[in-house]
Amino acid sequence: MKYNPLGRTGIDVSEICLGTMTWGSQNSEQEAHDQLDYALAQGVNFIDTAELYPTTPLSPETYGDTERFIGSWLKARGNRDKVVLASKVAGPGRPHIRGGEPMNRAGILAAIDASLSRLQTDYVDLYQLHWPNRGHYHFRNAWGYDPSQQDRNQVAEELSEILETVGDLVKAGKVRALGLSNDTAWGTMRMLALAEQKGLPRVASIQNEYNLLYRTYDLDLAELSHHEDIGLLAYSPLAAGLLTGKYLDGAKPEGSRLTKNGDLGGRYQPLQEPAVRAYVDLAHKHRLDPAQMALAFCLTRPFMASVIIGATAMEQLKTNIGAKDVTLSEEVLDGIARIHRLHPAPI
Repeated sequence: MKYNPLGRTGIDVSEICLGTMTWGSQNSEQEAHDQLDYALAQGVNFIDTAELYPTTPLSPETYGDTERFIGSWLKARGNRDKVVLASKVAGPGRPHIRGGEPMNRAGILAAIDASLSRLQTDYVDLYQLHWPNRGHYHFRNAWGYDPSQQDRNQVAEELSEILETVGDLVKAGKVRALGLSNDTAWGTMRMLALAEQKGLPRVASIQNEYNLLYRTYDLDLAELSHHEDIGLLAYSPLAAGLLTGKYLDGAKPEGSRLTKNGDLGGRYQPLQEPAVRAYVDLAHKHRLDPAQMALAFCLTRPFMASVIIGATAMEQLKTNIGAKDVTLSEEVLDGIARIHRLHPAPI
């Protein structure tokens, strides 16, 4: 396992991060513990969760269960010092989470204390803003994204309040570092500027979607990563399972995410199928597992701090972590580049 710096924090994280959003809906507490044990034994030291989890489906009844499962594992194993633990505070729009209100000081303070209680720890290593109050182009919002409607004064006030609140959490020892999620180049640069002006915590990472079907990070955010030492934590590197090929030709394997989430977060639509088929065929041509090829490609990107994998079955987890040992040839990388030119935005 390789390890990468988390921004300028001095924290090193495994290049593969264990994602957890199925724990509590598609996975039991024991299955979560088994995954954690296996991942740790393979060199994974980075665990990503969120107060929002589990998903598929999101439910007020299961809200927070993922953090509870991690907390019971940390207590049982007594190994908090062996892992880098990341969680997130939810943005606006979920009625069962603080009435769906935008992130503010009171909400963040309540959220971190609740997360720490569920996680049975005194601190999180990385605390991430799950999505910005002002809106964003992620979650399939790119086609109607219009930042011209944002209130400049309101956005400025909210960003200052949020960053100052996180600064207080760092001083209190509850948070070691700040991360963004589902954010933009402007939003990240603005947070960096505020941190420098006010002596507040510097953004260490951005957790955005990145996979062979969704590569917006290759542009402005890649440049930001290079100049500002902010790494990408790539979520959905398999495009919610599409890149495994298991959904080709209309297949819906029993128990799969597609049977529980009708469109895979907007990814399951006709334009993705030709692109997925091309990538799967390329993998098979070179005797590669399609999932491992997709993950190995993410690991080649110069801006990548860690690739967040998720699995509902142990065999999936073993396959995904095994991508760390896959080296893609120039012929495979050239093939990926050709397919990307033909299918630049299939989801």
